[in-house]
Amino acid sequence: MMTLEEMNVCLGADIRTHLPGHMAGKAPVSFCHDSRAVEPGSLFVCLPGERVDGHDFAAQAAARGALAIIAERDPFAGAEPPLPVIRVENSRQALLELAEFWRGRTRARVVGVTGTAGKTSVKEVLAAALARHGKTAKNFLNMNSQIGLSISILNAPLDADYWVMEAGISEERDMDELGRVLRPDLAVIVNVGQCHLSGLGGKGVAYHKARLLAYLTKGGRALVNADYPELVSECRVYPAELKLFSSKRASADYFVSYKGPASAATGRYLIHASDGSGAAAGRSEDFEVIAPFRGSFGSENVAAVAGAAHLLGLSREDLAAGLAGADMPRQRFSCQFFHNLAVIDDSYNSNPLSAPLMVESAAEMAREKKLPLILVMGEMLELGDIACDMHRQLAKTMAEAGAAAVLWKGGQEKAVWDGLREGGFAGDFRVVQDESAFREGMGELFKKRGKSGVVLFKGSRGTRLDPFVEIFQKEFCPAQE
Repeated sequence: MMTLEEMNVCLGADIRTHLPGHMAGKAPVSFCHDSRAVEPGSLFVCLPGERVDGHDFAAQAAARGALAIIAERDPFAGAEPPLPVIRVENSRQALLELAEFWRGRTRARVVGVTGTAGKTSVKEVLAAALARHGKTAKNFLNMNSQIGLSISILNAPLDADYWVMEAGISEERDMDELGRVLRPDLAVIVNVGQCHLSGLGGKGVAYHKARLLAYLTKGGRALVNADYPELVSECRVYPAELKLFSSKRASADYFVSYKGPASAATGRYLIHASDGSGAAAGRSEDFEVIAPFRGSFGSENVAAVAGAAHLLGLSREDLAAGLAGADMPRQRFSCQFFHNLAVIDDSYNSNPLSAPLMVESAAEMAREKKLPLILVMGEMLELGDIACDMHRQLAKTMAEAGAAAVLWKGGQEKAVWDGLREGGFAGDFRVVQDESAFREGMGELFKKRGKSGVVLFKGSRGTRLDPFVEIFQKEFCPAQE
């Protein structure tokens, strides 16, 4: 870790800094912005927010053993600080500057992953594969914003062989701020779709995702999904070497097709690398892997991981082992199975790209198990003027997938009902806006249809479906077999 004095110099902290001389050479063991995560030796960053202000938790961080604090104002109301305080004008900007400094010191090969859907899954699975080849650091879950990415980088060890970091954007300036800090050696763009349109709608999502390529290191390469022509076009603006992967075009550098389920929660995928390149071992034959996905939606994730692994020099054996051994993070195609009940928790987020694919995957599982398909869905947020059309189309997909019941949370109920009817829906439709309504609706549904089914939870983060998942697991699932 960098010392407090190095941080002081990096940030250009002025006379307001309280940094005793005997502490200048000390280095924190970790960085955090949540006082509950502070451990002895951590550096706590006070971040003002809309709901809470980190400055109000400085005393708590000190009590938990924080080494020092970065703050925009005096968090101790004029009293003698119990620990060093580095005063800055803007804590968020200070995090970005420190992370940029730390990035410049590592010799790790840095992979930047972005996209509309699946970037966390790709990051997790790729990191699992790379960890078989060398020491690997990654973001924790979805810590991919200016704050989350900065803290992830600051907590990444300099002696790692690989850093795999995802970048999530919602506003026009975001990728430029993240790209300057990340400076990837390999940029992976998983896909683009209609998401965060209120913030990215001006020049388009593809333009802003492709901006990551502007910050590649010298000689850096890009791996991009060929199934999105607008994205490829935007990426060709940059001089970087461009490799393409696909789940639809066999001519791409890396092509992956879905071959069917391998188990209750995994699928078989066939990987092909064109131009005789083979998968890292110089062999051109196709080869099959098992990955922690089921359905065609997983093909582009596997293709992205396979392409990145090849470009980073992994053998196909390490790739296959990494895919097979990867654990999906909570709320991302997290599956539980009981006798006549399967629960798919993909509730972290939702958009017009990911939601239909997940519905189709759940429907495949329902058909295979001969169980009814039950969809607990939440509104897809930040879609602007196209929200109504997107929800109607999603609902039509749900109906055509054979849903026996749909429980809906959020707005756009009329558009959803219209789309269900358009798709020939003949099942149960309920609007459940709170936990009580969900509990009652699910109870009545099981009483009417029997306690069985493939149950998918999928919605935008702002709709907060996670309490519904917890209720369902505690009150409707039998003891794990």
